[in-house]
Amino acid sequence: MNFTNLQIETENIPQLEDIVLKPISKSYFKIIVLNQLLLYALLVSLVFIGKYITENDEHVIINFWYLLLVVIVFCIINFIYSYLAFKKRKYAIREHDVVYAKGLIVHSIIAVPISRIQHVEESRSWLARHFGLSTLKLFTAGEAGSDLSIKGLPHLEAKKIKEIISANINGSN
Repeated sequence: MNFTNLQIETENIPQLEDIVLKPISKSYFKIIVLNQLLLYALLVSLVFIGKYITENDEHVIINFWYLLLVVIVFCIINFIYSYLAFKKRKYAIREHDVVYAKGLIVHSIIAVPISRIQHVEESRSWLARHFGLSTLKLFTAGEAGSDLSIKGLPHLEAKKIKEIISANINGSN
């Protein structure tokens, strides 16, 4: 038995950056916005509740307006960040792997080999059903929970991808 450990030339390896990634559905941004509006309403409500619980003196009123301004500025910055981060969410299904890119400040590209996937799951929240969207979860060995979760896929596309990956897992492909 001869042991070989040949060097791989990195120039010959396909680059992840060369992959044409497909953006997730724009309808998913509506779900993000609805969730954020709920959070923003809660934060602003807490500021107003805090104002009415405390005494009605001049310091509290001045601090209330500063705090309200800070909360509103936070909400605006958070919304802009979420929009820009949403634009970075993209995926690709290739012959041997599933690739998902996300992140604005910390950009990550995740590639899960199809040969390592043991289970694939498609799920839909009630809000996602309303917008015709699904989440595709890919599970590999040794992890508690999904290794890759792609949210915001059109429902029919998620079902099609699930069938392709399931056929590959079961050896039908």
